[in-house]
Amino acid sequence: MSEYQQLPSGQIVFDPRGKVDADPLSLAPRRRSLDGACVGVLDNSKWNASQLLRKVIAQIEARVSLADVRFYKKASFSRQAEATLLDQIAAEVDVVVTAIGD
Repeated sequence: MSEYQQLPSGQIVFDPRGKVDADPLSLAPRRRSLDGACVGVLDNSKWNASQLLRKVIAQIEARVSLADVRFYKKASFSRQAEATLLDQIAAEVDVVVTAIGD
């Protein structure tokens, strides 16, 4: 919940950060290596995301032998990925790479 705060100078400012109550989530176990992995690439649909992600994948492929690379794209950078898209990615690939490409 956002709140107002008074600075030592007497000015009143609005703190928009608020507070979020959420249950902690466990991380998925990590692979020991990307060799032989099917890698998913989730493009958040920002202007430079695709270019950045393709360069990241090129760097990974220069170091390890991937089984496959599959590309996915969110409908909008300002929204969460649809649950159906996340379920599809989880079912189809071993690991996912994503990034913000502003």
